[in-house]
Amino acid sequence: MHRVGFTTTIPLEIVLAAGMTPVDLNNVFITSPHATRMIEEAEVDGFPRSICGWIKGIYAAVVECGIHELIAVTEGDCSNTRALMEVLSLKGVETIPFAYPHDRDPAGLRFEIEKLMRRFGVGWDAVKLSRERLGRIRRKVKEIDRLTWEENRVSGQENHYFQVCTSDMNSDPDRFEAEVDAFLEEARQREPFRQRLRLAYIGVPPIMTDLYSFVETLDARVVFNETQRQFAMPFDTPDLVEQYRAYTYPYDIFHRLSDILMELERRKVDAVIHYVQSFCFRQIEDMIVRQKLPLPVLTLEGDKPGPLDARTRIRIEGFLEMLA
Repeated sequence: MHRVGFTTTIPLEIVLAAGMTPVDLNNVFITSPHATRMIEEAEVDGFPRSICGWIKGIYAAVVECGIHELIAVTEGDCSNTRALMEVLSLKGVETIPFAYPHDRDPAGLRFEIEKLMRRFGVGWDAVKLSRERLGRIRRKVKEIDRLTWEENRVSGQENHYFQVCTSDMNSDPDRFEAEVDAFLEEARQREPFRQRLRLAYIGVPPIMTDLYSFVETLDARVVFNETQRQFAMPFDTPDLVEQYRAYTYPYDIFHRLSDILMELERRKVDAVIHYVQSFCFRQIEDMIVRQKLPLPVLTLEGDKPGPLDARTRIRIEGFLEMLA
C-alpha cells in the first residue's frame, strides 16, 4: 500500500479515506534504535548543528524509509518546515503543503482540508466514514487517559505512548485498535499506582527516552500529557473542521493554555514539567507559561534523543524534593 509521510498531525481521515498508509515521521525517528545516528546523517548531509533535532530526524526518516510523498505542515508547527520541503524536493520527494490558519478561522481551515481532499481524490462521504472509524479508536484511547488520572492504573509512559500513536494509528488502525483493546483489558485489572506527586507534562513530546520512568522512581507520576492528548483528539465535535479547530497544538499559546488550565484543575495536578526543544521558537512561550500557570513549573530543554543527562536528573530531583 502506498505510504504518505507527514511532519506533524494532519487530518488523518483523508489519507485513510484515500486507501493510503499514513506515516508520522516523528514516530519513525524517535522509536528508531538508530535515532542518534539519523541526526548525525542529516548533519553530514548539510543540516546545521543549530537546527531542531526533530527536523533533522524527520529528514533522515524520509530518506531511510524511502518516503516519496510528504504532507508538510507549513503553518501551525515548526518554522523550519518550509526549508525542509525544499531540501526534500531535491531528493525527488513530492511535498504537499497543509496549513492551520493562525486565527482558527473555520472557513480557512475548511479550505485547507478540502484542498487536501482534492489532492487525494476523496469526497466528504468517504472522509466521514473514515472519521467514524477513527473516532471509535480515539474513544478507547481517551479511556486510557481517564484510567491514568482518575483511577491511577496507567503510567505516564503508557499514557504518552498510546496517545502519541494516534497521530498515525501506528500506520495500521486495525492492529493498533487491537493493541489498545488488549492494554485496556490488562490495565483495568491493575492495582492503582501510589506515587504521591501528580505532574503535568506540557510542550512537545520529549526527545529524552527515560523521562517518565525516572520521575516515577521519585514518588511522582505524570497524569497529564498535554500535546499527546491533543493528538488523540479527545473532543466531542460535530464535524471534521471543528475537530481540527478544537485541536490546540497548531494555534497560539493562549488557546493551548485555556485547555491546560482546565486539565490541571480537573486532574488535581501538583506541578508542571514544561519541555522545550533546543533551537525551537516555542522556547519563547515558556515566559508566558510561567506567568499564566498557578503551579510550580520546571522547564526542561532537550536536544538529541537518548537518556536524561546527569544535570537534568539533578534538576528533576531537586524540583520534586522541593515539592515534597
